[in-house]
Amino acid sequence: MDTNEPAIDKTRFREACGHYATGVAVVTTSNGNGSAVGVTVNSFTSVSLDPPLVQFSLDRKASVFGTFEQSNPFVINVLARDQEAVSRRFSGKSDDFDGLDCEIWQKDCPMIQGCVATLGCEPYAAYDGGDHLIILGRVAYLDCQPEVDPLLFYRGSYGNFT
Repeated sequence: MDTNEPAIDKTRFREACGHYATGVAVVTTSNGNGSAVGVTVNSFTSVSLDPPLVQFSLDRKASVFGTFEQSNPFVINVLARDQEAVSRRFSGKSDDFDGLDCEIWQKDCPMIQGCVATLGCEPYAAYDGGDHLIILGRVAYLDCQPEVDPLLFYRGSYGNFT
């Protein structure tokens, strides 16, 4: 590493990365005792087709960090354009499933209904990602609704294709 390089300003770095439009997902899991949690992420991506792997990154300061660190199965719920309120709900309080239409996948993992795509995952690996943990899951269940438009996030705002 060249120590003569200027330090990257965190605010400018976040702003630059915000110029990349992403989908929005809520990742849900259970602590194994029936208590479900969820967290909004936009750092979700596919990794491999064989085996089918996906990844998301979780802030180490997130209130749900310990639950996801336990290597429990989890569900990636890719949100539809009319689910902005769901995204906002899980970017704050992480255990508020009241009134939310969900089905349960294995080990009490909620699958949020009405999503563009739903991927049930078994833990595969976790890697240090600085102030985040990079979590890989092997997809064991999937469903998608190609007629449903996704919720998008770009430069700090929600949007869609229209």
